[in-house]
Amino acid sequence: MKSGKNGNNPMAEKSALKDMVIVKNLVKYYPVFGGVFRREVDQVQAVDDVSFIIKEGETLGLVGESGCGKTTVGHTMLKLREPTSGSVVFDNKDIFQLNDDELKETRRKMQIVFQDPYASLDPRLPIGESIAEGLKIHNIGNKIERVDVVLKALKNVGLEDYHAHRYPHEFSGGQRQRIGIARALALDPKFIVLDEPVSALDVSIQAQVLNILKDLQNEFGLTYLFVAHNLAVVEHISDRVAVMYLGKIVELASRDSLFEKPLHPYTVALMSAVPLPDPTKKRERIILEGDVPSPLNPPFGCRFHPRCPYAENICGREEPELREIEPGHTIACHFGEKFT
Repeated sequence: MKSGKNGNNPMAEKSALKDMVIVKNLVKYYPVFGGVFRREVDQVQAVDDVSFIIKEGETLGLVGESGCGKTTVGHTMLKLREPTSGSVVFDNKDIFQLNDDELKETRRKMQIVFQDPYASLDPRLPIGESIAEGLKIHNIGNKIERVDVVLKALKNVGLEDYHAHRYPHEFSGGQRQRIGIARALALDPKFIVLDEPVSALDVSIQAQVLNILKDLQNEFGLTYLFVAHNLAVVEHISDRVAVMYLGKIVELASRDSLFEKPLHPYTVALMSAVPLPDPTKKRERIILEGDVPSPLNPPFGCRFHPRCPYAENICGREEPELREIEPGHTIACHFGEKFT
């Protein structure tokens, strides 16, 4: 995280920055087809009414169990998947309202690093050509200038010039993820979605990639949405953290506030599973009963109430709003004040 100038609080400086991305009431449903005529019979509610703001130069961590919709949020924000409804405002433009030419131009400033770097690279192309593809698509520079941009991008992620001539299968997983980051950097973006960029890497390599991301953010003033399920990784890199459960955000707070004092029962249960670095200390593990409900048929009211140890009748009838319980700390719970 960036250091504050003249001894100022870096989080206070970030709060004074302008809003880079504004996500409002984002919804993404997937149709389910069935029957002889393959008609739509149901919908998977992958993302249901998600709203948040990412400020310029900050990292928002988006965490939750597998299948909670966090990756869908990242992809839909960039319109890699068509939204069902809602809006995503970037640079004062609603991404979902842009025509094809406007969207193409905007995507120069909004990039993504995918979870599987090998699947996102063309195995038939040297990685230098893969990185240069975006430059060609956007008609940036001539051939010589593109080579310079590619080599600079490789250098920024700790790779050498000669790596540009090698193919994806000649690299380790950590190196391939660096290549994915270099490809995103080549277009000089302002905002990058990091879709579980270190989940498939060894712990030592994870630390290297995370440090590269933080250094690049400091150097180029980048803004990140960091999608992950590993809370320890999120704590290391994020300024604020949003916790998702079954397509909805249930808690949103600064990193320090969330990890020191999680308020939502689901977040508390998640935190209890994070191992402590001190072997002499033990944390009381909270085991949630039951399975995660299906997004095809989510529960009425609070979606977490079938597994919540504090649930009451109202939880099954009314959906709680995401509201501020403490300054900068919001949760979606009818009894939020009880946990402060």
